[in-house]
Amino acid sequence: QVQLVESGGGLVQAGGSLSLSCAASGRSFSRYVMGWFRQAPGKEREFVAAISRSGGNTAYADSVKGRFTISRDNSKNTVFLQMNSLKPEDTAVYYCTASRHISTVVVVTTLHEYDHWGQGTQVTVSS
Repeated sequence: QVQLVESGGGLVQAGGSLSLSCAASGRSFSRYVMGWFRQAPGKEREFVAAISRSGGNTAYADSVKGRFTISRDNSKNTVFLQMNSLKPEDTAVYYCTASRHISTVVVVTTLHEYDHWGQGTQVTVSS
């Protein structure tokens, strides 16, 4: 079992940057594919980014590609999401998530494949 706690959300002007962190407790962090999803008011939760167990493979939603970067530090049980060139449409609650996986190179992009979720952190981008 792994528990996830996000931090780093806040209010930023359009064009600005924010860095989210997700600290995982429990053992075997390196056995989990990690991801970020977001949910805006009145909308479904959507995929943002994911990173393989080894950190060598990543995937991004088209809407954030080139602006967001996901990374992980297995020695610190932490996954990060660096968000640059933020837009008002990036406003949402951002959730960290984990999926235990045998492969070290697979990335997971579908919501139902994740079974551990953090409580979320609010990101608000003003225009």
